[in-house]
Amino acid sequence: MKHNKFLFEHLSVFKYAVRWTLLILPVAIAIGSMVALFLWLLGWAIHFRFQHTCLIFLLPLAGIVIHLIYQSVGRSSEKGNNLIMDEIHRPGGGVPRQMAPVILITTVITHLFGGSAGREGTAVQIGGSIAGMFSRWFKLNEVDTKMLLTAGIAAGFGAVFGTPLTGAIFAMEVLAIGRIEYKALLPALIASVLGDLTVSAWGIHHTAYHIDLIEKSAYFLSEYLPVNLLLLSKVILASTLFGLASYLFAVMVHEIKAFFSKVCKIQWLIPVIGGLIIIGLTYAIGKPDYLSLGVDSEYQGAVTIPSAFQPGGADTWSWLWKTIYTTLTLGTGFKGGEVTPLFYIGATLGNALSTLLNAPVSLFAALGFIAVFAGATNTPLACTIMGIELFGSEYTMFFAVACFTAYFFSGHSGIYSSQRIAVPKIFTGT
Repeated sequence: MKHNKFLFEHLSVFKYAVRWTLLILPVAIAIGSMVALFLWLLGWAIHFRFQHTCLIFLLPLAGIVIHLIYQSVGRSSEKGNNLIMDEIHRPGGGVPRQMAPVILITTVITHLFGGSAGREGTAVQIGGSIAGMFSRWFKLNEVDTKMLLTAGIAAGFGAVFGTPLTGAIFAMEVLAIGRIEYKALLPALIASVLGDLTVSAWGIHHTAYHIDLIEKSAYFLSEYLPVNLLLLSKVILASTLFGLASYLFAVMVHEIKAFFSKVCKIQWLIPVIGGLIIIGLTYAIGKPDYLSLGVDSEYQGAVTIPSAFQPGGADTWSWLWKTIYTTLTLGTGFKGGEVTPLFYIGATLGNALSTLLNAPVSLFAALGFIAVFAGATNTPLACTIMGIELFGSEYTMFFAVACFTAYFFSGHSGIYSSQRIAVPKIFTGT
């Protein structure tokens, strides 16, 4: 009897794995292919803007175009990532199929004319939109649709950053603070891996980051104590500030959006005002470092994410300027993600703190890179995994300390308003 039960259970697991692999395969390939197209177009747009710096003067006009696109064909898609999360929590009208092309086009427009935004939000919306479309084609029930949407988030995230394991964990962790949806583990992992492989198959490459080798004496205290406690205390202090930077970013995005909606009743005028402010800031500062992604630049000496891993590679207030630029961009109606700007904010803040704390520059840039993201999205486990995927496993303990500390100090705020609180970060009673 026990033998038969054992055989039945494993046969059920095998059938479940085969079914979801077959379901996910076309979905993940489609998502990966569209993300690859998006990354190619985004790279073209950014480099074209580098060569034609006067395009920034058209940013207000680009904002009007984005507004009109959403008013005409993308109104049902305007909630973006939050719409996908709402559909997973409580299914309603479904994720519209036009979400994917609309967010792709409007994000490229934002970057082409100099808006400061990211790409994760676009990739996740592409993933959710395509997954929703396939769920209707497959005539899936409500439970399976939720699973497929979660897998779509994983595929989009894993594909856009080249971090498949992070994509799977992120999709399960981001839905609710303090709870991970393990029931979606297999579909999310399959989708994220296949999405990433598809992007690679199209010949799209991701930016490589690395932590410079730290002297053994900086990492180890002695043969009896596994880690330098002084360095660990510096990591905790810096990570507290990373969490506060996450909080600042999340609050500013929501407050700027609410402020302009309140004071400006003419909706198309909001992105015009936002574009004009960004133009004014750029010329007041005298450099374009805080426009677009901030991953690379054709300007000598520009502050970018890779430069932040080197001594002197960021200014003291680079992180704050990027926070202002990105929250203004997204808060006034331009489109794109938040995560790459969060990487920039974290890496440049880590660079600045390494100088103040006399700590290893590249290590603290890497810690800021993942920890500010962890605090803003409330996904400390996914971001710890991201640290390992991007920078290697040697400093796993520091990655975990940084991400979980930042998660705690970012409070219950976050960049996703549809993220639910399953388990509060602070318990006030028994």
